[in-house]
Amino acid sequence: MTEDYKPEHKFLVGIDSDGCVFDTMEVKHKECFIPNFINCYDLQGVSRFAREAAEFVNLYSKSRGINRFPALVEQLDWLRGRAEVQNRGLPVPQLQGVVNWIAQETKLGNPALEKVVEATGDPDLKKALDWSRQVNHSIAEMVRGVPPFPHVKACLDRFSQFADMLVVSATPNAALQAEWEEHNLARFVKAICGQESGTKRETLELSGHYAEDQTLMLGDAPGDHKAAVANNCLFFPINPGDEEASWQRLLEEGIDRFVGGTFAGDYQDDLLNDFDKCLPTEPPWME
Repeated sequence: MTEDYKPEHKFLVGIDSDGCVFDTMEVKHKECFIPNFINCYDLQGVSRFAREAAEFVNLYSKSRGINRFPALVEQLDWLRGRAEVQNRGLPVPQLQGVVNWIAQETKLGNPALEKVVEATGDPDLKKALDWSRQVNHSIAEMVRGVPPFPHVKACLDRFSQFADMLVVSATPNAALQAEWEEHNLARFVKAICGQESGTKRETLELSGHYAEDQTLMLGDAPGDHKAAVANNCLFFPINPGDEEASWQRLLEEGIDRFVGGTFAGDYQDDLLNDFDKCLPTEPPWME
């Protein structure tokens, strides 16, 4: 996509989707990801702790928003380390096959996983694929009617007057397409780039087609900020738990600062300081 990409405007804006544009993180993880996690990995005997680990990784920590497969490994690591789980003697899988695959692959989605499962028959990878497919099925059945946060449409409309926009997400493309079309937002963006397109960092390499300080990433997770920094993009955080106020601030002052060249420096630093306080690095059970 990078080689064929042609800018239509002077500016570029990358936008995360789940938890940033749509308030879908809670329903997807609590109703779709986590029940399938407990069922697929036979964690019924420690379901409370499994749920706490998964919620911490995916919703309430600085790992929020990472791809589902690294998240799967991380939540099992946290679960394995809990004394309560160890005391119950229930085995928690290591998923070494998934760890190895993550180290070799950047397009961490079902299509790439299907190919390596077919080629290797690795049981860890096969189980992860089964889990991921069940998650997608649950999301397709469960997640609907979740509107964008207040002020999102107004911001996208403003951006559309002077910027190219990309959806930059770790969510599967099909789910992104469905959600953005359901709420008539797809018309605003130049492309929808989900997990099959590569990492967020790789998608934001398209910023190389634009001048310095004319590219901006919007996101609700530290991984979004890291992807922006890796590509010399400015970053506007949508603070978890305070999303509506974040979008309002973007509408009322952030957009004008971005297009006016006064975003970098003290203004962005203040935003990032507030953002850093939103999510912890260690879970509450370790306090």
